Amino acid sequence: MSKMKRKAEAPVDKKKPVKKRSKNALSDDEAKGRFRAGLFEKAVLDKYTSEYASSSPYKHSVISELVNDDLLRKVRGEIKANVSFTPKETDIYKIHQSGDLANLDGLDDDALAKLPSLLALRDGLYSQSFRDYVSHITGCGPLSGRKTDMAINVYTPGCYLLCHDDVIGSRKVSYILYLTDPDTPWQAEWGGALRLFPVVDRAGKDGEVAKTPLPDTTKVIPPAWNQLSFFAVQPGESFHDVEEVYHAKSKEELEKNGGRIRMAISGWFHIPQIGEKGWVEGAEAKAARSSGLMQLQGNPDQHDRPQARPVPVEKDSSDSSQESDDDTLDEADLEFLLKYLAPTYLTPDTIERVADHFEEEFSITLPDILRPKFAEKVRAYVTAQEAKKLPETSSEIEKGAWKVACPPHKHRFLYLEPEASKSEDSPLKELLEVFLPSRQFRVWLQMATRSVIENHDVIARRFRKGKDYTLATGHDGKPRLELNIGITPTGGWGDDNDDDDDDDDDDDDAGSEDSDDASSVENGKNGKAKVKNSKAKAEAAAARAKKGKGKAVEKVVQKADEEDKEVVEVGGHEVYMAGDDDSNEDAAIYKSSADEDNILFFQAAAWNKMTLVLRDSGTLRFVKYVSAAAQGGRWDISGTFDIAEQDEDPEDGEEAGAVGVVDDSEEEFRGFSPSEDSDSD
Repeated sequence: MSKMKRKAEAPVDKKKPVKKRSKNALSDDEAKGRFRAGLFEKAVLDKYTSEYASSSPYKHSVISELVNDDLLRKVRGEIKANVSFTPKETDIYKIHQSGDLANLDGLDDDALAKLPSLLALRDGLYSQSFRDYVSHITGCGPLSGRKTDMAINVYTPGCYLLCHDDVIGSRKVSYILYLTDPDTPWQAEWGGALRLFPVVDRAGKDGEVAKTPLPDTTKVIPPAWNQLSFFAVQPGESFHDVEEVYHAKSKEELEKNGGRIRMAISGWFHIPQIGEKGWVEGAEAKAARSSGLMQLQGNPDQHDRPQARPVPVEKDSSDSSQESDDDTLDEADLEFLLKYLAPTYLTPDTIERVADHFEEEFSITLPDILRPKFAEKVRAYVTAQEAKKLPETSSEIEKGAWKVACPPHKHRFLYLEPEASKSEDSPLKELLEVFLPSRQFRVWLQMATRSVIENHDVIARRFRKGKDYTLATGHDGKPRLELNIGITPTGGWGDDNDDDDDDDDDDDDAGSEDSDDASSVENGKNGKAKVKNSKAKAEAAAARAKKGKGKAVEKVVQKADEEDKEVVEVGGHEVYMAGDDDSNEDAAIYKSSADEDNILFFQAAAWNKMTLVLRDSGTLRFVKYVSAAAQGGRWDISGTFDIAEQDEDPEDGEEAGAVGVVDDSEEEFRGFSPSEDSDSD
């Protein structure tokens, strides 16, 4: 049950194109023979119908031992022997997927001979007898037998599917049939459960009511061999996810658990197609329009949290010195900034090089951004918070200063807004309420990006392992500046300098007037480069950076089945990617068998690292789901800054990137060019 639209490879390689054969029309006895004995008895049907009607948080059904056991065992054997799977990752899922099983009718005789039981199962599921059975339980009306829509999905440890409602096109009923190991019963603690979200009606400012899913699931259905779960697709209501399949503690435990391979056939029953009984002209188009209207009814976005709260820059028009104040930093300003920023980033040379690179690449990564003493205060605070056990429910969490981002089909994480807790002093509060909103930081940021800031909006975010994420969203409107300060104290995220010792014992008073080497800028362990005034050192740094180019991304995309070593990818990275204009593709697929050229910017969860990105209209952005296998949560400060539009001078670009190290090394400052510079445009 997912929103997957991209079709994978055919389950068996096609040798040559063949004419598509018609689906087998099964007699009532033939169809019922493919299911367990007694399933179609009236008392059994009435029992499931009653249970469906009284189920919550929305109507659903679970049928155990659905299919003839011998047939389903043969299906599983055929799949293991003959069906190929494509690993896929988007913002919303990480799975291994087969091709659409509707394509079985297009296979030649030799290929189809390898999958007779799978074909028999598919025809049984879409037979008139079983469609009537499902229709009776759900009360959803006639279902199509011609439009088959199913695929085999395999979830291995680390795989999952996040919150969505399955509303696409003419889908009427969602179902999932589990093919887990019949001889090694699936254990609930392994994860992989189907989980259902409750929905509440919220009255908006205009009085209209919008359906909004709550952030916590209330129904958990663990996988089980030969178990069918299904429900009617309801726009704005049938929200569900698939819990992560959790990693075992050891290879020995994993082997004992049969590999924790959650195999299932997922699919949908659709409304009748033209020529079928129950077909109504225009019904499919009407259903699509109604679905879209239902999703927008009551303006549900007004209930999203957190809401944008941009704070405009205050300017005194009567003060003739205001313009210069916005462009310069005096001694008092530098003293203020030195409480928070590392001295490196306050020297004119460094600011100039940062600005040159940002002007050319429209993004930049600045490691070791916070002053050592203040960084240690942040680390101590975050580490202490990590050690405290959080309440399980969002309502309990929100009794404190932290709130839960929602709705979960868009995002879920904990966030802290400025002035959310006036009684508790913390370094995060200081960042949110003192440093980042200050005029001094705004001036520094304008100098570092050569832009004019119009407003700011900042929050602290905490992504809990095994729970939190943001799904891909676009940005409409003029380009804006987006800031992120990584304050994740744990390692193992795939970041370049996860293993580096941070802020050991730098002289905290260095970098005022007497720091000749304050122009150094580091960026990661792979390709580390310290840019200094010495040309020889700069050239050496560039060579090291070039040698290490791309290591961060390469580390993240390693496959988990590398020889003699398991690489556990824990997510938590932030991705900017190009939007996909092809409506037939899933715009958020960023990692699959295809290339990954659509990734514009990538940053793993990190400690004491700032990224600045000039985000253009249409660019998608998300934070990958944080696996339960992570060493801790992902912490950051996230901010947006609207900037004034400026006329571009073509000649200015000739001077950009004049510092040799920046030109020679993409690893020195990682970033991306905006979409208008993309070859794809």
